[in-house]
Amino acid sequence: MTETSPIQRVADSVALSTPPRMAGQIRGLSDRAIAWLFVTPTILLLLAINIFPLVWTIYLSFTNYKANRLNREVKWIGLKNYERVLTDSDIWHTLQVTAHFVCWTMFFQVILGFGLAWLINKQFRGHSFWTTLILLPMMLSPAVVGNFWTFLYQPQIGLFNYVVGFFAGVDPSSFQMIGEVNLAPWAIIIVDTWMWTPYVMLICLAGLRSIPDYIYEAAEVDRASKWRQFWSITVPMVLPFLMLAVLFRVIENFKMFDLVVELTSGGPGSVTELASINLKREAFEKWRTGYSSAFAIILFVTVFGVANIYVKALNKVKQR
Repeated sequence: MTETSPIQRVADSVALSTPPRMAGQIRGLSDRAIAWLFVTPTILLLLAINIFPLVWTIYLSFTNYKANRLNREVKWIGLKNYERVLTDSDIWHTLQVTAHFVCWTMFFQVILGFGLAWLINKQFRGHSFWTTLILLPMMLSPAVVGNFWTFLYQPQIGLFNYVVGFFAGVDPSSFQMIGEVNLAPWAIIIVDTWMWTPYVMLICLAGLRSIPDYIYEAAEVDRASKWRQFWSITVPMVLPFLMLAVLFRVIENFKMFDLVVELTSGGPGSVTELASINLKREAFEKWRTGYSSAFAIILFVTVFGVANIYVKALNKVKQR
């Protein structure tokens, strides 16, 4: 007797529970056809959830469509929405705010995340407890974190102001982190860094623990100093992991929405109005659906293009 494949056995069990006519047809299918039979519903579902909204958004970006005026005639206006987006000073302002937020959060998260991973990798006493404690912020919902830090930032009763006042020697009620133009951008940077540094730490820790011990032993035989080992072994071998963490965090921070809405709602004024918040206001407050669709496509192409270039650089680093 020839041994049947797992897929064929599944097909036989399905055939037993079907009418005889259809059972014969199922048993006659090849392994490849049976595999496609099972995979096709999932592919169709993914196309319906991901591809169709993207295609529909691209179409809307070339029209004057407004979601709150369903009876209005939809006109094809070509590239006018894209021209308006690219010449809108408010859009460029939100992109600058987003770039400021992304760059500073990445700077702090990379420094702190790598530093924490390096310390925990030392396997000191109680390192498991401290690792769990450090990971707690990452496990919380952004809405919960936003409300929690809004309370901490209160100038009268917030703990953050009292801690800053204690170390800086200033009156805790003399400044408002989420109410002043100069401080509000840094307020959201601090919260995002506090919440997502553990994520970078985890990936860096995986990179550190993937380095074989014999490499360090060989370096010690060659009388390489700890500093030399760090820059010649640790950093180059952890760099691909660190770059991967930066890629994920940049993409997430570029579309950051809920945390900032809970903290500042884009204010005061528009100093913390990220691109995602501006997009939401254009689409669901001003109801400029075609315009906001064009803005969304521009953001998508920008992130996709930058990520593509970054992945190529990451592959080159891995091949070294």
